Amino acid sequence: MGLGGFALGGATSVIAAEQSKPGSAQNFITVDGQRFIREGKPYYFVGANLWYAAYAACPDPKIGNPGRLEKELDTLASLGVNNVRILASSELSPLKNSLNPAIQNPDGSLNEVLLQGLDHSLNLLAQRKMVAVLYLTNFWEWSGGMGTYEAWTNGGKFVEMNDPAHPWPAFPDYVSQFYLNKKALALYEAYVRSLVGRINTVTGKAYVDDPTIMAWQLCNEPRPGGTKAVIDQRMPAYIEWINRSARLIKTLDPHHLVCVGHEGPIGCTDNLAETFNVGYAQLAQASADIDYTTAHIWPQNWSWSNVKDLAGTFPNVETRTKAYIRDSVGIANRLGKPLVIEEFGFPRDAGSFDAGTPTTWRDRFYDLIGAALLESHARKGEIAGLNFWAWGGQARALHDDKRMRPGETAYLGDPPHEPQGWYSVFDNDTSTLAKIKTLSYQVSKL
Repeated sequence: MGLGGFALGGATSVIAAEQSKPGSAQNFITVDGQRFIREGKPYYFVGANLWYAAYAACPDPKIGNPGRLEKELDTLASLGVNNVRILASSELSPLKNSLNPAIQNPDGSLNEVLLQGLDHSLNLLAQRKMVAVLYLTNFWEWSGGMGTYEAWTNGGKFVEMNDPAHPWPAFPDYVSQFYLNKKALALYEAYVRSLVGRINTVTGKAYVDDPTIMAWQLCNEPRPGGTKAVIDQRMPAYIEWINRSARLIKTLDPHHLVCVGHEGPIGCTDNLAETFNVGYAQLAQASADIDYTTAHIWPQNWSWSNVKDLAGTFPNVETRTKAYIRDSVGIANRLGKPLVIEEFGFPRDAGSFDAGTPTTWRDRFYDLIGAALLESHARKGEIAGLNFWAWGGQARALHDDKRMRPGETAYLGDPPHEPQGWYSVFDNDTSTLAKIKTLSYQVSKL
């Protein structure tokens, strides 16, 4: 069944953060039309992706990196960054290049010490008046994710990412079986209930009462499949999963925002027809329980650029990035919801992975994204925030092959399935840091 079989919901609901405790609602970030509101004022932000926060802050020295997160948050705060996007679930996986240890184990037990790392992260953010978006699983294998839920419940069968015996798009076709797997869905929902209902062991505050959490995100980059036939077949279950999961969270926690974690039109269905991409990206975010829309932009991953000729291919990057943002803006406007460009990344000059090497074209790409937010605000538009991918900070790759080994704690912005340093912003990338700081200042004045 294709998109024609579904009705697109149009208007967003404005979530009134009615709290159980008198006067406690004022610090929660809410939505008013296509704006975020924080402490009674419009909230625009320049943020970072910091997937490893719970790992770095973990009190177990075999997993955590004592003092690391404090330093990274202080540096980000000095740049004007006040919003971070954090991995809040990982699943111990048979898939290669997955995080180990993980928050969830196959027997259903939870790694309490890693959850305490998440508790510490939220406390450190609160001390700096920063907020977090917490994503509750992952479509990709690097943190276990939906493919791991599937393997846990189907007798151990799985498809590896980039396996020559199962070339792309076999992996997304495999993972999207999750939406039809009642046992896997039940495990996901059990974890959502557990985390949303958690009491922070550091602060003693219930997560549902903590305004340090800006939003719950259903998943990092969920897709309905890889091939059009699979997408058509699984779209009903995919939409049902989004709607049911968002409603579950709103039932458990009416205080916080909820979003999907969607890439937007192009990345989610690769090279399928543009009208199909835009239509289904709108459908996926149409639920009244989804408070805002998101977009991710990856020019190199999507073959818009050639790392060996960044100068020659950057005009194509610029054209396609602007078109992608226009499509994402159109979706947000038709739904009447804010838009956050919550992932965007670009390689260093000549494809280097080393901290401090030139970032001429990355900086120009960041300028494109920043300009889109400023232009949107000037016309009273819908783009409310940005999160660059990703903050590497003081960490450095430990090996010449730029690959993370199991058990290492030098967490970079690049997850373990990718070269360490590919998209990381390091603390000595002076030109990029200057761009972020300038944009943060401009946005703070909006």
